[in-house]
Amino acid sequence: MPIQVARSSMPDFEEYLAEIRPLWENHWLTNNGEKALALEAALQAYLDIPHVVLFSNGHLALEAAIRAMGITGEAITTPFTFASTTHALVRCGVKPVFADVRPGDLTLDASQMERLITERTTAIVPVHVYGNFCDVDAIGRIAQKHGLTVLYDAAHAFGATHAGQSPAAYGDAAMYSFHATKVFHTIEGGAISCASDALADALRLERNFGITGPEDTVSVGGNAKMNEFQAAMGLCNLRHLEGEIAKRRHVCSLYRARLAGVPGIRFLPTPDQDNCAYLPVLFEGYRRTRDEVFARLAAQDIYARKYFYPLTSAFACYAGQFDPAATPVALAASQNVLTLPLYADLADADVQRICDLVLA
Repeated sequence: MPIQVARSSMPDFEEYLAEIRPLWENHWLTNNGEKALALEAALQAYLDIPHVVLFSNGHLALEAAIRAMGITGEAITTPFTFASTTHALVRCGVKPVFADVRPGDLTLDASQMERLITERTTAIVPVHVYGNFCDVDAIGRIAQKHGLTVLYDAAHAFGATHAGQSPAAYGDAAMYSFHATKVFHTIEGGAISCASDALADALRLERNFGITGPEDTVSVGGNAKMNEFQAAMGLCNLRHLEGEIAKRRHVCSLYRARLAGVPGIRFLPTPDQDNCAYLPVLFEGYRRTRDEVFARLAAQDIYARKYFYPLTSAFACYAGQFDPAATPVALAASQNVLTLPLYADLADADVQRICDLVLA
């Protein structure tokens, strides 16, 4: 069987059946059903935050947050991210202004940000990358100094902590993706965490057409509600999150034991509180280029991923609007990084085979 870069973890079938059985009794399948409400409460407790608002996916959650938080004009962000971060800003009429990333962990470089702030800047949209947190303290200081909103893209960070706190502790709000291949998933899904009652209310309007009652619609919202089958999967998977991360950590340790210290191969730091969301490797001066390693693995039905490549600033849909060379650290990383297959039930023998191919 081919080895994919990621594979969805699933709860025991009977456990999921037990979770969804009440749906055949109450016939309430979406729009604040009991499973969605239970998952929001469980996530609020897990993240230690007053509000978690669920969405049908992380991208719609991000767009809803941009609108609900009143982000307009320009937002400082990173080009070293998934398409969703940049697209969400653009689709909401906000111009992304790209700062470079830190070489050590490839998160937004706070030292590059202040020179990019203009009178049109209203927000910073940093991205926690591969489970590594941004420089949250520096970003917080800059935002406070200039009166900017901070909306974190924490799609990679669920299950990770920084200074003993979850991603929800930082910024004005944080977005999570619960896509099927994430450490924690709800099949598809996403959420915004925040401490503000007013923001949580605005987010709920954004996900349900701005409707407040049977005859009242107070704003122009969309439709991004999480259904009960998604929420039920989340309730099951949340029970097993620590075990999921432990299994992933074992796989990562095998990779590092074989590949760490090899000249030309660089791992990013893995803090103890990392969630092992991805296994990125940078091929910098190795005897094979990243693309050659990628092709060598693919020839054996092993599918790594050039993640993130290209930079969002280099997308064809933005041709002529941005200069990828203006963020040289991010550009070099995009050309050298390869995320190797990583999931909870990846066999030890398969990890060793992948390493053999990389090193041969």
